[in-house]
Amino acid sequence: MNAKAEPVNIASSNQTQENAEEKSHLCDMCGKLFTTGSLLSSHKCIHTRRKLHHSDICDKKFSDNSTLISNKHCHTEETSYHCDICSKNFTQKGSFSRHKRIHTGERPYHCDKCGKSFSRNGHLSSHKHIHTGEKPYHCDICDKAFSRSDNLTQHKRVHTGEKAYFCDICGKAFAGSADLSVHKRIHTGERPYHCDICGETFIRNRNLTYHKHSHTGKKPYKCDTCEESFSTRGQLSVHKRIHTGERPYKCDICGKAFSQIGHSVRHKRIHTGEKPYQCDICSETFSRSDNLTKHKEIHTEGKP
Repeated sequence: MNAKAEPVNIASSNQTQENAEEKSHLCDMCGKLFTTGSLLSSHKCIHTRRKLHHSDICDKKFSDNSTLISNKHCHTEETSYHCDICSKNFTQKGSFSRHKRIHTGERPYHCDKCGKSFSRNGHLSSHKHIHTGEKPYHCDICDKAFSRSDNLTQHKRVHTGEKAYFCDICGKAFAGSADLSVHKRIHTGERPYHCDICGETFIRNRNLTYHKHSHTGKKPYKCDTCEESFSTRGQLSVHKRIHTGERPYKCDICGKAFSQIGHSVRHKRIHTGEKPYQCDICSETFSRSDNLTKHKEIHTEGKP
């Protein structure tokens, strides 16, 4: 008795083979798959910090070709939108319009639930998840959920250790492009956020928000244990450790733990002997700024 031959779905078999071949180049550092060896080689530059793509216009080097192309647009006629406030150039009108809102403070997108306004429609959409409680973006490693896709992307780098965004000036690496953009302002001196009361400028918008509380006396962050109020969320977080006893900053030399990072930094100087504070009168050095201040009283004693 002849066994009945099972029909073979050739189209399905070919499709499976094509899919297997589609992404067959595996990165042995982070597990990502690529369709060609050249794409894999370009990707690996992220891990090795190699910059193989060289601009023949300004001599800068980049780890991927897309960043090189963006750089070249800055030097060609394609860069047709110029910010006359900070001198940044843009190739697209939409990007230029969004950028200008940094300087003007314009926030045309309003939440119909709480009235909060945003400079970008995408930011408004993400904000609305606060009211709905929706967190549609799930991490497939730890199942943590996020209201924004970019927050999920950045979170995943906690698991992989990947820092995909490199500063082309100092080489420092960052997990997110927004963090890199803010960091670059250290090099460029750009401080796009202006206080309309005293004129002081800031690198980050949230620093401006906190600063304005010094003019208004506003302290919107209240401790739910003792009712004490603070002008910044960071101050409240540090304060709460008084109640919880949390000491998240641990010395990797002796194991002593601290509630504030500044206390941890000062403590480590006991081990390293570092004394970064120098008296400009007698050149004596100190490990703490308050010790330097106290020391200077020796020089000023008896002087009017």
